[in-house]
Amino acid sequence: MRNKKLAASLTALVGVLAVGLSACSSSKSSGSGSGSSAAGAANGVDSITVAASPVPHAQILDYIRDNLAAKAGLKLTVKEFTDYVQPNLATQDGEVGANYFQHKPYLDDFNKSKGTDLVPVVGVHLEPLGLYSHKAKSLDQIKDGATIAVPNDATNEGRALKLLADNNLITLKPGAGTTATEKDVANNPKHLKFKPLEAAELPRALDDVDAAVINGNYALQAKLTPDKDALALEKTQDNPYVNLLVVKKGHENDPAVKKLAALLTSDQVKQYIEKTFNGSVIPAG
Repeated sequence: MRNKKLAASLTALVGVLAVGLSACSSSKSSGSGSGSSAAGAANGVDSITVAASPVPHAQILDYIRDNLAAKAGLKLTVKEFTDYVQPNLATQDGEVGANYFQHKPYLDDFNKSKGTDLVPVVGVHLEPLGLYSHKAKSLDQIKDGATIAVPNDATNEGRALKLLADNNLITLKPGAGTTATEKDVANNPKHLKFKPLEAAELPRALDDVDAAVINGNYALQAKLTPDKDALALEKTQDNPYVNLLVVKKGHENDPAVKKLAALLTSDQVKQYIEKTFNGSVIPAG
């Protein structure tokens, strides 16, 4: 009889432990697939982790986190990346809930080439692309046969070539669009040579090439001031390269995403961008 009672007690104890472990396992996995915390919403606070380039994207997000997020009922975590590939993969995989670093042409090309389904939520700012040099102080000082470094991703290479064309250094074939390559150069009077490099490497290449077309965020990160240091700067009017808040399709209306989108486009953030970056970063709209 004593053995039967002991066996019954042990069986009951195992059952209780199993239920407890099951509950712990469920709690641990909740929210992990979207880079956000489901538990935070219970007390009116929504949580989100955002992947971003260090400058200016993470800097802008840090300002929101430190000054605006709490009042809006948002817990914001910023995760910095120094390349243009991993933030999208992290968003697609659910490691983060959103990212903020890219423009629409790059996003479209990434979705097409990688099979991802990422979508824009809102446009936030524009970083004019610029041509920089340590060897020339003006466009007319770029010598015959000069080597120009350009971003090696499809959309930013086309964007760089358009900048050179807009400043009469080359001519592009009619119809050459955002994915233009060196093959689309119709006329090259200075016999320029093009050196495609990873966008993050371009500032460090300035001593090795005659000039480089550098994305605004990497120019700022390298302590270059686009509106002062660039030999040529991209036009802002009708520019399709506005930087976006991006999420995986289906998460556009998540409460945390909507709160962050509202903050990123608020008057306070627009004023912060204008005051902090002095024209090197321009609020959208």
